[in-house]
Amino acid sequence: MLDYMTLKLIWWLLVGVLLIGFAIMDGHDMGVGTLLPVLGKDDTDRRVMINTIAPHWDGNQVWFITAGGAIFAAWPFVYATAFSGLYWALLLVLFALFFRPVGFEYRSKLPNPAWRKSWDWGIFAGSAIPALVFGVAFGNLFLGLPFYLDDTMRSFYTGSFWALLNPFALLFGAISLTLLTLQGATFLSHRTEGDLQARAKKAASIATVVLLVAFSIAGFWVSRIDGYVIQSIPDVGTTLNPLMKEVTRAPGAWFANYNAMPILWLVPALAYIGGALVLACLRSGKTLIAFVGSSLACVSVILTAGIALFPFVLPSSELPKASLTAWDATSSHMTLNVMLWVALIFTPIVVAYTGWAYRVMSGKVTRDFIVKNDKALY
Repeated sequence: MLDYMTLKLIWWLLVGVLLIGFAIMDGHDMGVGTLLPVLGKDDTDRRVMINTIAPHWDGNQVWFITAGGAIFAAWPFVYATAFSGLYWALLLVLFALFFRPVGFEYRSKLPNPAWRKSWDWGIFAGSAIPALVFGVAFGNLFLGLPFYLDDTMRSFYTGSFWALLNPFALLFGAISLTLLTLQGATFLSHRTEGDLQARAKKAASIATVVLLVAFSIAGFWVSRIDGYVIQSIPDVGTTLNPLMKEVTRAPGAWFANYNAMPILWLVPALAYIGGALVLACLRSGKTLIAFVGSSLACVSVILTAGIALFPFVLPSSELPKASLTAWDATSSHMTLNVMLWVALIFTPIVVAYTGWAYRVMSGKVTRDFIVKNDKALY
């Protein structure tokens, strides 16, 4: 059995891997849904777009569900505090997500244009709203969430839903929405052809520029706000409760990990490399590599935020010492060890069947294909 501190670090990395998997896989599904009413000029275009993701969207939900389950298993304090304090935000995500499976299944059941248009906007809402809210949540982590813990470790949230929608967090929401839109646009560029592909390429190019500009602004803004610093903490290789440490706030503290290990600056640089790859490959027609470039941007953006926050997972603006970290918000040594074996067994299985499914159901989705199979497809 690995030592406790190593397991804590491994699970911080594994949760990050699951979030990256969600952004890449379920992200391009959400990106296509977000672009549905924008790029689809007629019903056939929109059916082409939907059927590029039709074989995979439900399987890709595994990454989202597994990430939530992993947070529950590895960081129960984080799960309990976030799901109680951020109740209305998470409920908004849940209600929005209802529109995706229902929209995919029912949209093409009737030929009525009003019926189909209504479901198109439902799919849009079910894709864009979660992407936006996830980014807003990440932005608020850098500001700290207004909660505290009492002596019995009960969490009390003192903020409101509307306070989460501050300019700083909305910038992060825009980054998240643009990132997943870019992922969807590059995917459409690879899976479609003709005028729809041309529009998807244009959308991907615009999203790339917007993403890199917003990412740069966010980085500058983070450098100007107060971050969190652990001043003292007992041995992190033992069982701790969150109140057993001292935390202060200091300007620019969110860059402490980067300053301590300058090589980590390569991580945010990957976002610009991925963006450049997208722009260059779209122009040369190498659409698959463009999708790889947008996926690289997903990896970079998520890791950049994660490295800046580490070891904090859920900082508290109400009582900084109550901030939840990778050292003191985790499950027991035995739980982390058992869950590690579960992850080592099942994650490769998920990756393997996902890769097989995409290989088998690859190729272009064309307008002619949709017309010829009108009754058999979404």
